[in-house]
Amino acid sequence: MLTYSFENITDPLYEHLYKCIKADINAGRLSAGFHLPSKRSFARNLNVSIITIENAYNQLMDEGYVYSLPKRGYFVSDISSIYKIKKNEQIDLNIRLPDKNDSFKIELSSNQTRAENFPFSVWARLLRDAISNHSDELMVPSPCGGILQLREAIASYLSSFRGMNVDPNQIVVGAGTEYLYSLLIQLLGRDKNYCVENPGYHKIAKIYAANNVSFEYSNLDEDGISVEELKKSGAEIVHISPTHHFPTGITMPVKRRYELLAWANEKDERFIIEDDYDSEFRFSGKPIPTLFSIDDCGKVIYVNTFSKSLASTVRISYMILPVRLANIFYERMNFYSCTVSNFEQLTLAKFISEGCFEKHINRMRLFYARQRQSVFECIKSSELSQRCRVSEKDSGLHFILEFDTGFSDDELCNRFRDVGILISPLSDFYLDKKTAPEHKFILNYSNIDIKTLAKSLNLMSQCFISKKSPTP
Repeated sequence: MLTYSFENITDPLYEHLYKCIKADINAGRLSAGFHLPSKRSFARNLNVSIITIENAYNQLMDEGYVYSLPKRGYFVSDISSIYKIKKNEQIDLNIRLPDKNDSFKIELSSNQTRAENFPFSVWARLLRDAISNHSDELMVPSPCGGILQLREAIASYLSSFRGMNVDPNQIVVGAGTEYLYSLLIQLLGRDKNYCVENPGYHKIAKIYAANNVSFEYSNLDEDGISVEELKKSGAEIVHISPTHHFPTGITMPVKRRYELLAWANEKDERFIIEDDYDSEFRFSGKPIPTLFSIDDCGKVIYVNTFSKSLASTVRISYMILPVRLANIFYERMNFYSCTVSNFEQLTLAKFISEGCFEKHINRMRLFYARQRQSVFECIKSSELSQRCRVSEKDSGLHFILEFDTGFSDDELCNRFRDVGILISPLSDFYLDKKTAPEHKFILNYSNIDIKTLAKSLNLMSQCFISKKSPTP
């Protein structure tokens, strides 16, 4: 009779017994065809319950170590043909994660949202309402484009505040613009040639590279992406941010926008991806009409996100497809599930439809306008004002600081890092740093603490005059 010890064990009884028998089978101590004790006699011998024996045997049978024959009992299976992989004792478990820049006291180029600016109480109330009153809807699988309530709310908002006539079924909701870009690549085709802006947001080019599609760069002039360079690139799809271009802050004039539409209309396979990432935050005049709203031929794919307007960690974005592409999307790609949970979608739908989003945007416009003015005044009154000038083009939540110095951008970055300050040079966003303008740095004020900014600016000022970086 098999005997096993149950002293000083931490596992459930059946699991301990299962592991003991499994170990004996793997070690060859119990050979193929060995007749295991009956449940009743085994339980009596081990002084455990029959249920414990039954659970252990069932687990062994589920994994293929044991089989049963009616009215005969349980037997050890033949596992001699199982290929056993020798354990690699040299596995390196030292996983190297990217640096988080935790050592920096202040990040002047960060686009994060301050916690006190998020409407937690309103969001919590709407989420509770969704859970209490819409439980059945929350459990229904979301359509691939997102739940109808959210798409209708977005369409209504765009009609009222952006002058865009959009059918809710043209809208596709996803968890972040990166996910939507990957859907667009599949929709438009990996055989197409794409074009991105130079300078531009690096992540876009990285996404295209990661999806194994060919892409070119097109330089910018004072009005935005150059149509002449776009033509020379041979691209069929161009990815642009015509309003508040990042990082230069250029807002594309209407003449250039119509030139781009004319380029797109020259060939049937050409499309424009319009990234309108922070267009809500314009502080003078009316909002700039989107490229999508002046497109009469279905050539513009509009992309926007709530990461700027609500919080950088709210990973909810949407794209608006021309009718022809929307039909292709639902025909070929309807097997995809929406990557945003129903809980978040329904909460956001209520947040928009009940007017909370409009109130939040108005409040944030006022806050950011005051924040921007405070930053300007802080720079003006600091020691750094003698060594820099502000280049501001109503470019949303960031602007350019241009320094008067003989130091290279790399040397300046190192000096700033030594005093715990992280700020990104404009040259980092150019394809070729050699052609990039030097001494221009990006300052994003959405997450800046005005109370500590003055000290940080004075520390930066000392970096220009000392041979060695100052002590923070």
